[in-house]
Amino acid sequence: MLVREMMTAPVVTVPRTWSVKQAIHLLYEQDITAAPVVDEKGRMVGIVSEMDLLRGEFETDPGSYLRPVALPGSRPSVGVEEVMTSNVRTVQEQADVLEVVDLMITMGVKSVPVLRGGDVVGMASRRDLMGILAHGDERIRDDVLAALRDSLETTLWQVTVRDGLVELHGADVDDRSARIAEIIARTVPGVAGVVLASSGASGTSELP
Repeated sequence: MLVREMMTAPVVTVPRTWSVKQAIHLLYEQDITAAPVVDEKGRMVGIVSEMDLLRGEFETDPGSYLRPVALPGSRPSVGVEEVMTSNVRTVQEQADVLEVVDLMITMGVKSVPVLRGGDVVGMASRRDLMGILAHGDERIRDDVLAALRDSLETTLWQVTVRDGLVELHGADVDDRSARIAEIIARTVPGVAGVVLASSGASGTSELP
């Protein structure tokens, strides 16, 4: 599966000139945990997360736990640029989802900006990945069947799914047609892998 097929889009961005409080309101209202920070031309210059914003708004001194850093009017609000992460790891929209998973595991991040060339076009989050995994086998099977029906003229394919692994069963199907069917099946959300199997297995679901 490609990143563009699972990312959240359109992407919500934070202007780098905003204050931490403005960014907090945006993330809260949009129910997101992180957002790219962009300059005046819309180019990404960093990323800011809920934790970055909380650190910017509250002191870390245990003696002032959850106490605002300053009373209203005592000093200007902290800016997003002061708390954002400027060294951002990104992925291209045509990358495999496994690249996102690897980044999240190795870097310990919850969200990864998705680029089309140099432009931010989406965000890939742990929630997005969990949504893919939450697809039940029955729904995946139905989606694969629908994708094959919509893309191919033949109805020779049968489909079984177990733990996200799709098995395609086709009678009298040449290698080219089998490869096309495999590619189509891999585009369906929730598909963990595709196996081209012999036809006639039990428990299959024939294309209507």
